[in-house]
Amino acid sequence: MDPRTFPTKGNLMLAKNSLALAQQGYDLMDKKRNILIRELMDLIDEARDIQDEIDSTFTYAYQCLQRANIEHGINQVSQLAYTVPIENSIVIQTRSIMGTEIPHVKYTPANVMPTYSFSTTRESIDLATKAFQKVKDLTVKLSMVENAAYRLATNIKKTQKRANALQNITIPMYTNLVYTISNALEEKEREEFTRLKVIKRMKEKKG
Repeated sequence: MDPRTFPTKGNLMLAKNSLALAQQGYDLMDKKRNILIRELMDLIDEARDIQDEIDSTFTYAYQCLQRANIEHGINQVSQLAYTVPIENSIVIQTRSIMGTEIPHVKYTPANVMPTYSFSTTRESIDLATKAFQKVKDLTVKLSMVENAAYRLATNIKKTQKRANALQNITIPMYTNLVYTISNALEEKEREEFTRLKVIKRMKEKKG
């Protein structure tokens, strides 16, 4: 038998303190879960808007690319694509939301300066370049939002498990322990009171 369940006043105080801590912990977990859920909902809405914009931009970009391929030829467009510089301005940092590390992408959009000659290209190349640049910018933004949403969802799941454990296991256990010890102590007090009354009567009779 666990000594902490013995019906003593010390164990009753410990059980009450543990119950209070468990209830406080549940309240904190519940608040944390609600805050994370609100953040997640905002990110989901933002990701949906970005995805819609990416879809429409991709469609337009490929239309521009198709026109450029027709006007310049696929080989020339492929050669021009190799002149596009490699993106190296992306820096990933993190910020914390209720203990959840959320990625924050610092990205400096490239200076839109053509890497090809105007004299040998037509407007379709300019339009395709600009459209795919926008696709890249949106993709970087979407990756940050989706990654943040995934991490928040993972943390919400963990928080929910902890809250459920406190609500369904820990709190009922200590509630029952407080009730059991309190009843046992009250019973002892009644027995002691009865015993003292009997002793008092016996003394009075002798006196």
